[in-house]
Parts: sequence; C-alpha cells; structure tokens
Amino acid sequence: MVVNVVVLDYGSGNLRSAERALARVGADVTVTADYDAAMNADGLVVPGVGAFAACMAGLKGVIGDRIIDRRLSAGRPVLGICVGMQILFAEGVEHGVRSEGCGEWPGTVERLEAPVLPHMGWNTVSAPEGSVLFDGLDTDTRFYFVHSYGVRKFDLVPGPGFTAPLVTWAEHGVPFVAAVENGPLMATQFHPEKSGDAGATLLANWIATLK
Repeated sequence: MVVNVVVLDYGSGNLRSAERALARVGADVTVTADYDAAMNADGLVVPGVGAFAACMAGLKGVIGDRIIDRRLSAGRPVLGICVGMQILFAEGVEHGVRSEGCGEWPGTVERLEAPVLPHMGWNTVSAPEGSVLFDGLDTDTRFYFVHSYGVRKFDLVPGPGFTAPLVTWAEHGVPFVAAVENGPLMATQFHPEKSGDAGATLLANWIATLK
C-alpha cells in the first residue's frame, strides 16, 4: 500500500530534500499549501528552517497551524522537522523576543548554551525504550543537526488516562530535545532528509505508521 504524504509548503524548509527523502522510502509525495490536500493526506510533514517567529508567520499565512491542530484532533499523523518541530511548542525566545508557537506541547524553544553555535553536524541521540522512529537503529547512529535553538526542558508528564510522550535527547553544550513521539504527532530536531541511511530508516519507520 502506497501512502500519500504532503510536505507543507509555507515558505520555509528544505522542501525538495524532504520530498526526495520521503519518495525514497516509498511515499507518494506532494509539496503544497493546499488546505484540502494537507488535511486529507495520510501523513503531513512540516519542515522548517530559519527563525522561529518567521516560520510561525509563514505557517499562519497558509493556516498551517489550523491544519496541524485539526489533523491531530482527528488522530491524523503529523511529522515536524527542525524548526517545524520547534513551532509545535508553546513559544520561542529569540534575541529576547517571545513568539507564540502552535502550543501542541508545553515548552520554550531557547538558545542553547554551548561554546560553538550553531550546532552543525552529526550527533548521536538517546532514544527511549519503545521508540517507533528509532526502531532498528543502533545507539551510536548519528543524525545531521543544524540549529542554535532547542527545547531544553520537557514538562509533559503522565497522568490518569494519559501516557507521556516518548522524548529522545541529544547534547551540545547542554541536553536538548532531539525528537518527540506523541501518538499521531511526531517530530525531530535533526534533519532526517539529510541524515543518509539513518534518516531513511527513521522516515520509513514513520511511513509504516501511516499504513
């Protein structure tokens, strides 16, 4: 069964790289901002590069925030990548300016504390037991990161009738969230589309959840 995936085009992100990487693992991929296409796809990918506030402005310009929220309300899968992951959180702080995010998860995107920024290059991650995205990948597998900001604290905890998301961590100066798996909503801070065979495995794992 071939699944249909829309890469949301809101003026930010490595759209063609994401399109090629998803096609490589067997998805039928469309790059578009069309509301109906984005709502009806088996899976929606939200990429993102650049500043948090600019990405949020672009997302709202194509009512992408509403698309994400409505898909999730219906249990329909969404995958955020890089700043496309960051904007899923409550807010971002850049140069002292706070910008509102989509608010799907609590938390603040803030500047990493590290001797060298941006964090650019290959890094390992620490995935939790039971991870779907990292299934079949060794603990020494490296993924490609390019960012100066991240989520350094994840406060969504389990409660009655609620299972906490699976959070994967990485470290560059300080620990930060590298990926989140939360039912139909998943995201990575790194770029799977630029992470070679490891990224292809991760995307294939995500595609498998859509079937």
